[in-house]
Amino acid sequence: MADSGFDVLIVGAGHAGAQAAITLRQLGYAGSIGMVGDEPELPYERPPLSKDYLSGEKSFERILIRPAAFWSERAIDVLTSTRVTAIDPDAHRVTTQDGRAFGYGSLIWATGGAPRRLSCAGADLDGIHYVRNRADVDRLVAELPAATRVAVIGGGYIGLEAAAVLAKSGKPVVLIEALDRVLARVAGEELSRFYEQEHRAHGVDLRLSTAVDHLEGDGRVSGVRLADGSRIDADLVVVGIGIVPAIAPLLAAGATGGNGVAIDRQCRTSLPDVFAVGDCALHANRFADDAEIRLESVQNANDQAAVAARAITGHDGGYAATPWFWSNQYDLKLQTVGLSGGHDRAVLRGDPATRSFSVVYQRAGRVIALDCVNAVKDYVQGRKLVEAGATIAPERLADASVPLKEMV
Repeated sequence: MADSGFDVLIVGAGHAGAQAAITLRQLGYAGSIGMVGDEPELPYERPPLSKDYLSGEKSFERILIRPAAFWSERAIDVLTSTRVTAIDPDAHRVTTQDGRAFGYGSLIWATGGAPRRLSCAGADLDGIHYVRNRADVDRLVAELPAATRVAVIGGGYIGLEAAAVLAKSGKPVVLIEALDRVLARVAGEELSRFYEQEHRAHGVDLRLSTAVDHLEGDGRVSGVRLADGSRIDADLVVVGIGIVPAIAPLLAAGATGGNGVAIDRQCRTSLPDVFAVGDCALHANRFADDAEIRLESVQNANDQAAVAARAITGHDGGYAATPWFWSNQYDLKLQTVGLSGGHDRAVLRGDPATRSFSVVYQRAGRVIALDCVNAVKDYVQGRKLVEAGATIAPERLADASVPLKEMV
């Protein structure tokens, strides 16, 4: 028997889980709602962890998604420090790590993912940090004052954002990226080269096409040994090499999936009355030619959460949101709309030397995405071009004197 139960049980208390609970109440849902999170904190925003929270510009209270009273006022039971380890889909029940059981009418799985860990020798030394939750960053901040040289492994958004904060704080930073450019998986070469130049201008030592062999140290990390045999001295290491979706209990219960749990347009998994939303959800996306992908973004978490809440409350409609992302590094605000993967042309709009420009991505003549650096108007106006799949001549797109809204 379950210790207790909820009409809707939400597993995961990040952006997706919080938004699912909020939307259910906004839609007038009167049933009981429980939200289970494995951290001790109430739901909070994750993007600031590698930016404003790491730098100390924002306190933890300022990144809470809602104040504590919000949840109790809406009769949303938030169970912190609780990890779900098993699901019984036939009995509509979950079991937690500490042996408790909770029944559910509908289950929303919103667990996101765990940082992908280094697998090389020395990966378990002290002084190696990942940036995924508040505790991760608090540990990093506590060790920073004593650090004399920092290595960042991974040239994606997390690695670059962390490198920017650490470089601004005056720490010598070496960033190691296995591919031949930063942001290689998410952006075109023009944007990659711009950010490489910016980081170098701020004193970051970038090592591209560089593989890590192992980490060295006696108890605590003291250096990174590279595949070519050379060594980088480092007494603190930050790792940002992606996440692994947290879906093991779902797969063990028989859900369809692999790199994420598969969902339909209403965010339903293959298990009865079980939905999945956010970073862990593998879905067909029209902006990726209906290929099944996972999107790791606040936008996706919030939009899928709303879809699941609407499905539970009997509303029609499926997931069809436009993907967007952002990244803050130094005084640069990067805003992305659409998905640039598979582009066959990248059109530069404006001059990177001015530190305000955009890259417009096309496939078969259609606009599929934009990366906009300190160019908010292009981002706002370009969204319509992406949503319409507009066909526009590259030379016209490149003319920054003509607003994008005039090209629809």
